[in-house]
Amino acid sequence: MPLGLRELHKSKAMSMRYRLSPIALVVALVLASCAAPAVRPPNPPLETRAISLMVFGEPAEKAAYEELIAAFHTAHPDIRVELIHIPSQRDYQRRLSADFAAGTPADLVLINYRRYANFAARGVLHPIGDYIAANSDLSLNDFYQPALAPFYWNNELMCMPQNLSSLVVYYNKDLFDQAGLAYPTNDWTWDDFLRTAQALTRDLDGDGQTDQHGLGTDPSLFRVAPFIWQNNGDLVNNPSNPTRLSLDDPQSRAAVAWFVELQTVHGVVPDAVAEQAENSESRFLTGRLAMFLNSRRGVPTYRTITTFDWDVAPLPQNLRRAGILHSDAYCMTTATQDKDAAWQFIAYAVSEAGQSLVAKSGRIVPSRKAVAESPAFLDPQTKPANSRIFIEHIEDIRAVPVMSTWVDIEEIVGKEIERAFYGQASVDEAIRTAITNSQEYFELAVR
Repeated sequence: MPLGLRELHKSKAMSMRYRLSPIALVVALVLASCAAPAVRPPNPPLETRAISLMVFGEPAEKAAYEELIAAFHTAHPDIRVELIHIPSQRDYQRRLSADFAAGTPADLVLINYRRYANFAARGVLHPIGDYIAANSDLSLNDFYQPALAPFYWNNELMCMPQNLSSLVVYYNKDLFDQAGLAYPTNDWTWDDFLRTAQALTRDLDGDGQTDQHGLGTDPSLFRVAPFIWQNNGDLVNNPSNPTRLSLDDPQSRAAVAWFVELQTVHGVVPDAVAEQAENSESRFLTGRLAMFLNSRRGVPTYRTITTFDWDVAPLPQNLRRAGILHSDAYCMTTATQDKDAAWQFIAYAVSEAGQSLVAKSGRIVPSRKAVAESPAFLDPQTKPANSRIFIEHIEDIRAVPVMSTWVDIEEIVGKEIERAFYGQASVDEAIRTAITNSQEYFELAVR
């Protein structure tokens, strides 16, 4: 056979030898697919839900909420929280009112118990009782009742409190040491308080002008209220169903007069001119004010102090112990579209993990008992050293009336107390005017 034909015949034979049947071809393809792993398409992006949270406070407070939200995102990657931060509390109140009036509030808002009743009465806050009942991990018994009680409206829990605090005395330990004074005790009295403030009010350069004041405070109803209660007086005629102020009762009037005379008679508080030139909190921060009345909210700011040592003491007592409740709560707005997502954030924020994060910032006295008793709040390495007084005196805390017009009443009374405090009106004139001007707001109130 010629060579060319022989090679052609050999090629055909080789081709027929390696030709596969259809069944064999399928088997071969399956085996090949098992041998080489397939290239999978990337996972589809996680579908996220979005909610918004509006809060107020100093930069340190904002940072605490940012940390809380970051931790929540880790625990709930399908829900994103937009933080809306308003530094000034006054601007925050204006923004809340404007947003609710426009029907565009944030999904979650932080509201103080003195101010939420106006919104609850208008039906723009969504009750949370059903969510709590369905959440087996959350028991209201784990929270301090004085923080929860004011947030019930028509027997429904409207908001979940993140904190509770009383008014305390922040004091400059260095100024006490320089004056040779003992630090305040847990049982000091009004007389002790006044003598201490007088000893710490000084003309340092001998020019006849006071350079260092013993005390600073806001002249407001909210600041004088605990002293009224300590003197067995009251703010209103019936705390559960108030119809008028009772500042003209003898015990109440005497407490208002004692508070006013701290400035008008004893001069331990800066006068109107000095306060306008520099407010008392700024004086405390710069070391020229020995004592300042504030709630726990001031701690993140005071922790920035590096020039002197400071701590906290309870309010002085008189006929009885009494403090005043400071409490803010997470409230879900009726306009919220994704209420389940909003509740998930509230539940996390008031959980042990969530409250521990915010507590470390110094911003809050946790409303959850276990966190208030934990190192997250009672850290001996952070100021104030005497943080325990915030929880030791919870039983002495009282709340102001919860009613839709209370903010208006406080503003009216505050103006009159301020006039008396700075010597622009007598105590009796200020009380009469406050009672007269506030009466219509009691009549308009929804309780």
